[in-house]
Amino acid sequence: MAKTKLVYIWSLRNAAADQAGQHIAYKGATRYMKSPLEYLGELLDTSPLGDIYSLEAVIHDDDEASPRDREKIGDYGFSYRPGGRWFYPPDLRIQGRRVNDLLMAVPSSYRRLPLNDPQRAAGKQMFEAQLQDRLVQLGAERVVLDGLLVILDRLVRPGALFHRRIANIHPGITRLESPYERRGACATLDALHGAQGYKIVDWKTMEQRPVPPLFKTGASFHYVDNGIDSGEVIADVLGTDIDPQDTILELRWNNFQHSLFPALRKGLEMMARAPADTPADTTV
Repeated sequence: MAKTKLVYIWSLRNAAADQAGQHIAYKGATRYMKSPLEYLGELLDTSPLGDIYSLEAVIHDDDEASPRDREKIGDYGFSYRPGGRWFYPPDLRIQGRRVNDLLMAVPSSYRRLPLNDPQRAAGKQMFEAQLQDRLVQLGAERVVLDGLLVILDRLVRPGALFHRRIANIHPGITRLESPYERRGACATLDALHGAQGYKIVDWKTMEQRPVPPLFKTGASFHYVDNGIDSGEVIADVLGTDIDPQDTILELRWNNFQHSLFPALRKGLEMMARAPADTPADTTV
C-alpha cells in the first residue's frame, strides 16, 4: 500500500528559542533538547507510523533577508555549517534520507512590512500561494505544523485544497472547555505562571491577575483553521507536572517528553484513520 506523503513545516526562530538540538541547563545538570522533528524521525524509523507516512520535505518560513529573523535564529544560521550549532544532529536521517537534504525555505517575507502597511495582506496571500504551490509540487497529502509563527488563512479555509489536511502540534491544551487550556505562542509560559498563581491578561503591558494554581499542562494535536490554535482537536495529552520553580526551558523539556511527543504520536495515528473531509475521532 502506498504511503501517505507527509510534509513538516516549522519556524526555525521558534526552534532556536527552544535551543533545539542543544544541551540545556536542567535542575543543576543538563538534558538534550530534542525537537519534535527529531522525535518524528524516530517514529517514522522505529514505529508502524513509518509504514503509513513518508516524509517528503521539511519547510521553514524564516526570512534570511529579515534582520529580525537573523537575530532570533542567531548562531544556528539558516543552513548547517560544519562544526556549527544546529537544530538536530547534522547527520540525522529519516527513512534513509538526510534531513538537511529535505530542508527548504518558503519565506514569510511579508512580515518585514509594518502591521499597518496596506501591502501586508497581499504579501501574506502571496506567501500562502507560494506555500500551497510547494506543497502541491511535493504531492503533500498531510501536513504537520510545529511552532509555525504565522497564522494560515487561505490554505485552511473550508473548500481549500488543504482544508483538514494540515494539523498543528501545540505545547498546551487547546480545548476551551478544559481548565488547563493554553492557546497561543506563550502557552508554556502561561502554564508556568498558572502554577505560580497568576495569569497574564495583557501580554503587551504584562498586566496580571491572581488565579488558583494549576500544576499540570499538556499538548494538543489539532486541525489548523484560521484562528489561533482553535481548530478541531484530533488528540491531546495532559501529562506534564509543573514545578513552580521550573525555568521555561525546564518546563518546555518536560512538556515535550510527557505530553507533546505522545500527542504527536497519537495524533498521527488518528489522523491516518480520518479522511480529510470528515471529522476526526476526538475521543481522547
